[in-house]
Amino acid sequence: MPTHADDSRPTPRRDDAPSPGLPAISSEGDAPPPGVPAPDAPPAEVVALAEERAAARAARDWPTADGLRARIEAAGWAIVDDGLAYRLARAHPPTVDVAGRRRYGRSADVPSRLEAAPVGLASVVLVATRWPDDVRRALSSLTEHAPDGTQLVIVGDDPTPEQEAALLAIDAIDPGGPGLATEVVFTAGRLGMAAALNAGIRRAAAAVVIVMDGSVELVGDAVRPVVTALEDPDVAVAGAWGLVSTDLRHFTEIEAGEAAAIEGYWLAFRRADYVARGPLDEGFRFYRNLDVWWSLVLRDEGEGRPPRRAVALRLPLHRHEHRGWTELPDPERDRLSKRNFYRVIRRFGRRRDLAVGPPAP
Repeated sequence: MPTHADDSRPTPRRDDAPSPGLPAISSEGDAPPPGVPAPDAPPAEVVALAEERAAARAARDWPTADGLRARIEAAGWAIVDDGLAYRLARAHPPTVDVAGRRRYGRSADVPSRLEAAPVGLASVVLVATRWPDDVRRALSSLTEHAPDGTQLVIVGDDPTPEQEAALLAIDAIDPGGPGLATEVVFTAGRLGMAAALNAGIRRAAAAVVIVMDGSVELVGDAVRPVVTALEDPDVAVAGAWGLVSTDLRHFTEIEAGEAAAIEGYWLAFRRADYVARGPLDEGFRFYRNLDVWWSLVLRDEGEGRPPRRAVALRLPLHRHEHRGWTELPDPERDRLSKRNFYRVIRRFGRRRDLAVGPPAP
């Protein structure tokens, strides 16, 4: 979820938006006989949402289109745009029980605590796929420095065998006693960053949720400062390492101060805001720029109304190598980053009211 602000960002052309007109569902393969449903035919309610989304896209109503996509994906279907057409396909593997452990095929299948009264100080959510040593380091630092009342939810998103073994060992004990209550959620297949975070956030017990990246290590209490910052109702999102921008296309990292967005290394928000404004758009399978999108969603109060604030704080955190970035070939990470950035631009590209420039020298 972190955004690498030192890399250039694409500026989409205005003419890459879809033209008006309703797209139709594209088909693949032979149609079934009349009266016989296709084995993977989407239910009528999903088709209706897809048609409604097509109309929103034709009207260039991107917030509505994004919300409808989230509802379609929450129902277990993926919508793939192809020019003026779209295709619906099953979006996730089934939820299954393996060796007495539930593995979830979609985020919506994870039992939710979001309607229960909040308990504890903060819930930290971390996604683990590979690199078990990074997760051990993050867990060890949380165990040492997180205050009592901190919950940790780790989502094993189709982890490697080495990572899974490490997560099973973590899940078998309560490593922090009263200071850190830990649970692990496993997926049945790779869901992607946004869906995996949605799965973890559904298990969040506290009123404040902190998204943590596995490359981060606590060297002090970084929990209480963000919880305190969110006591201000004007603050929508807080954390370490902010991003400023005058046009929402080019971003610069700051260590502290007013920001347009907070990077996903350590990003905190209210659980109630997630309920009201979420879930995360599960089209963000790659992590990059999801933090920008979610920060803007949290800050946005609607055009014509002052947005809420994003506040970057100097916190006792250390960033290590971000392997999800450094171990990808340059062309692949550029392709995935651009795809995600276009999702940000399509929803917020014209919302200059959400821009926050760099602080005065």
